[in-house]
Amino acid sequence: MNPVSLLESFFTRKAEFDIFPAGFDDCHDLSLLHAERFYQGWGDGEFHSLMSQSTVFGYTARPNNGISGLGGFVLAREAAGEAEILTVAVSNKYPRQGLGWRLMLAALRETRDRGAESMFLEVDDGNVAALNLYRKLGFRKVAERKGYYAAGEGQKSTALVMRLDLR
Repeated sequence: MNPVSLLESFFTRKAEFDIFPAGFDDCHDLSLLHAERFYQGWGDGEFHSLMSQSTVFGYTARPNNGISGLGGFVLAREAAGEAEILTVAVSNKYPRQGLGWRLMLAALRETRDRGAESMFLEVDDGNVAALNLYRKLGFRKVAERKGYYAAGEGQKSTALVMRLDLR
C-alpha cells in the first residue's frame, strides 16, 4: 500500500450498518436511492402509496457510526401465500459490503413469518451482481420477459423472473 493510501485509511471510517423496518419517514430517501440505481426511479409518492398497503413491507440499511444517508433498502409484498420483491437497491457508495444479502435475508425472514410458501422477483439479465446474490440465496429462473426494462436511449433489456421456494 502506498503511503498516501495508508494515511487515508487511518482517517476514513468504514461504514457499518444496521437493518431497520422501513417506514413512511423513509420514502424520500428510498426515492433518492432508487433514482440513483434505476433508469426509471420511483418518486416519494409511489413509495408512500406502496407502503400504505398492509401487504407491503420493507427494510433499510443505515450507517450506525455517524455517517448519514441510506446504504440500501428492500421492499416486498406478501399475499395469499406468495411473496415478491418489489425493489431492492444498494448505494453505489457501499458495493460488496453484504448489504444486499442482509436486506434480502430480512425480507425472506418476514416473508416466512407471514406464511408465504414462495417468493418471486424480477431482475435485469445484465445485472450480474444481483443475479449472483439471488442465486446464492437459492432463487432459480422460471421465466423471461424480453424487452421489459427501459435501459435508456430507446434500448430495452430482458427481465428474468426468479422464484424461491420457502417451505
